[in-house]
Amino acid sequence: METSLVYLLLVWGLVTVTLIALLLYRSFLESREDDQIFINKAQDHIAAEQRDIIAKVTRLGGPIKALAIASGGLLVVCAAAWMWAGLSSL
Repeated sequence: METSLVYLLLVWGLVTVTLIALLLYRSFLESREDDQIFINKAQDHIAAEQRDIIAKVTRLGGPIKALAIASGGLLVVCAAAWMWAGLSSL
């Protein structure tokens, strides 16, 4: 049972590290996003860059939500397995 718990904790750790990496990447992208920009026709490339940033941030929403749910679920499963192992050894 302890080896299964170790594997569960490793999987939880990998999922959580991936989640943190995506959160940091989204934060980096959001720091480059401007709330309001005033541009003319000569600066259309700036508007296109802002649209690309917004699209990337929006696309990250789904994977971040899925990883957060998976991380929370795995943490609950790890806690339950740890309690089960402790109670069954009594």
